[in-house]
Amino acid sequence: MIEQQDGRDPGPAPRAWTGPVAAGIALTITGAAGATALAVAYRQAEWGQDGAFTWFWAGMLVFSLPAAYWAVRRDSSARLRLAVLIGYACFTYLPKLLRNPAGPLYHDEYAHWGQSQDIVLDGVLFQQNPIIRVIGDYPGLHATVASLATLTGVTVWHAALFVLILAHVLLTLGVAVLAGQLWPDPRIAAAAAIVYSLNSSFLYFDTQFGYESLAIGVMVWALAAALGAVRSTGTRARAGWSAVMLLLTVAITATHHLTALWLTGMLGLVAIACTVLKAPARTAWVLTALAGVSVATWMAAVSPRTGSYLEPYLGRALGQFSGLAGGSSGSRTLFSQSVAPWWEQYAAFAAPGAALIATAGAAVLWWRRRSVTDPVTRACSGAMLLLGALYFPATLLILTPSGAEGARRSWAFSYLGIAVATAPLIIALLERSRRRISGSGALLLAACALVMVGNTAAGMNPSYRFPGPPVFGADTRAATPELLAASDWLRETHGRGARLVADRYSGLIFGSYGEQEPTTGSESFPTYDLYLAKPGRPMPPALLAQLRDWRFEYLVVDRRMAEQVPEIKIYFETNEPIPHDGRPGFTRAQLTKFDTLPWLIKVYDGPHIAIYRFDFDSLGQRIRMGAR
Repeated sequence: MIEQQDGRDPGPAPRAWTGPVAAGIALTITGAAGATALAVAYRQAEWGQDGAFTWFWAGMLVFSLPAAYWAVRRDSSARLRLAVLIGYACFTYLPKLLRNPAGPLYHDEYAHWGQSQDIVLDGVLFQQNPIIRVIGDYPGLHATVASLATLTGVTVWHAALFVLILAHVLLTLGVAVLAGQLWPDPRIAAAAAIVYSLNSSFLYFDTQFGYESLAIGVMVWALAAALGAVRSTGTRARAGWSAVMLLLTVAITATHHLTALWLTGMLGLVAIACTVLKAPARTAWVLTALAGVSVATWMAAVSPRTGSYLEPYLGRALGQFSGLAGGSSGSRTLFSQSVAPWWEQYAAFAAPGAALIATAGAAVLWWRRRSVTDPVTRACSGAMLLLGALYFPATLLILTPSGAEGARRSWAFSYLGIAVATAPLIIALLERSRRRISGSGALLLAACALVMVGNTAAGMNPSYRFPGPPVFGADTRAATPELLAASDWLRETHGRGARLVADRYSGLIFGSYGEQEPTTGSESFPTYDLYLAKPGRPMPPALLAQLRDWRFEYLVVDRRMAEQVPEIKIYFETNEPIPHDGRPGFTRAQLTKFDTLPWLIKVYDGPHIAIYRFDFDSLGQRIRMGAR
């Protein structure tokens, strides 16, 4: 045994199997096993065989739980902890990567992929997008992907994958850096990153080709820079952190509206907490004002339509929620007709409860330590607690049809507060278990597994997560061979950029792969009234005049609307005036009446898809005569 020069015994030398080598071997083996199990899960689902959910979660947990163990382990070195978090971030991108490695699949992906393609082809930013019209005003993601594709010669999709994987890694590391601004213990930082990865958006929504997937990672680093500025005592350091924060804020503002608004709100919470808890608050208020000015200037000068785009979601959600409180109809039934196994559904209901218990425990710990914590950490961690508390009322909005989408999108932001606030509690429990309670580590890993399973099940339905045969009314399974063939035919025979009327799912394909400009209707432009009109009854003259004046060329009809009910209960858009009572919203006659209308000429006819060309000369006469 070797003794130190001062005569003290250093103890036994560290064993190799407890260090980085052992971690590398263990995580390599479990990572390979997990990736294999995920591939098997997707193959089982694609072939319609049982066991896809079991294989999927076996694959996820066989790597995620050991990675969490090594990340928060006391004896892990800084380099090992960094390597584990990077490996964990890459592994948690696998479910989305394996889901659609070759091209867009989700609703928003079609829009962002098409927008990036247009920039590569035309070299013009701020073009209006036919699927999600507001995204053209936020070109940060599209410009980045298009630039990378142009410089490297790779496809737009592969350039996007590189950007999104990098953003996912930076998001995971950013949460750790953010927590590290409050507590010096690297185990707390790692625990915060792991807890944040349990939120419902982490595996699928914030890994898709969408502007939030890039913006939210940048937001976390901007918030970390802001906390660095608030904590700094020197003028130069404070100015440096503030400059970084402002630069990142501008980048976020040009990339995604909601992320920029959330960042401003988070900075406001920090400023309020610093003021109330008597911590230095001047810097926090200045940064909040700078973020607010950045967002307001962009929305006023570049995208004034953002407010009108976002308002209906919140307004309808609050109206439906108040209706629920009053006992009226309009609620959603969770997991209605879902094929998810019972244990996934139970976990989805249990996950918010586990988060509530953890947040309450974190609040108690914060209160007990308030007198021994420095003022900035006390105020900023209190702000994170308030941010995390917003998660719980948002879960109630999932019960409303309009509020469900907004609730899911808010969880990725509010869970950041839960992650940062509860990380010290997790490490405190692990420290306590070393002295008194055996098995606390295993219990925390089990809770981690429960929350990951439950939040993912609550955030995405099975058709979004697993492959399978085409399903009418599911965005992820809308790209049927027939739709792709029809969109290719229109592009090859009539070129790009034609304005057309379509349902939601046809519009996705014609607006992305077909490179056309579809509209799926709105309250101010109710094109769905064309489909709803009874045979032999007059068409709305004002709508026909709009179609003529705005130079619409084609009408796409999917006759499956008279045969099936969309899986997500939407034919055109969320506020459509179509009954959803479990039966198809249209009759066959409503969808075949276009064959006899003199101002429409059928130019394409397939088993389900028909394309008609508007005859503007005849249409103008019909408008004057009352339009039949």
